[in-house]
Amino acid sequence: MPKIAPTAYQTPHSGYHWDGSDRRFFEGWYYRVTLPQAAQTFAFMYSIEDPQGGSPYSGGGAQILGPDDTYLCRTFADVDQFWGWSDALGLGHWRRAKAGVPARYLPAPEFASQVQEGYQGTATWHQGALADPGTGATARWEYKIEPVYGWGDRGQQQQSTAGWLSQFQIFEPGWQILMAHGWATGWIEWNGDRYNFENAPAYGEKNWGGAFPQMWFWLNCNAFDD
Repeated sequence: MPKIAPTAYQTPHSGYHWDGSDRRFFEGWYYRVTLPQAAQTFAFMYSIEDPQGGSPYSGGGAQILGPDDTYLCRTFADVDQFWGWSDALGLGHWRRAKAGVPARYLPAPEFASQVQEGYQGTATWHQGALADPGTGATARWEYKIEPVYGWGDRGQQQQSTAGWLSQFQIFEPGWQILMAHGWATGWIEWNGDRYNFENAPAYGEKNWGGAFPQMWFWLNCNAFDD
């Protein structure tokens, strides 16, 4: 999958931040698609915690907020089945895949045939399949993303959302809007119902660091009169 050039839409902090140390660490990503015709929004939230392994907190998670505030959550105990690009937005985590397939980005048809449960996402592609055996809830999705705005003027160097000091990790957690606005085209299946969409408004952001507040609130708006 081609990575977006840093001078186009890629923001600072788009890459995976873990430095390989054994300190407490987490990173989380947020993909959102709004479907105006269906009057619904899908929010995908991914996380990896203590990726060195061996910690009581080590593992990953995938949460999806679906139509009418329905919800699906799956955990990923094996940190070795997580991958993330360090120099661009790209990540994935698998629960079930064919034996011998290493955790890495896969072309869409290969992912669909090789990975029974998991997800992968980049700046231009988002795909996955999850199933909760406890509730019977299921979700599958495949859609491409066309970034329109990162965090900064189009065609110019993109900016750190929390200001230039955020590059030094003085305060944690770090926060970065990855894509203030974009267009998503593809489909999402939610408990058997299929939502097809073309040029649906999309958004992305992330957090990372060694600490996280007990309560977290944010507001965003990416629709203006002009």
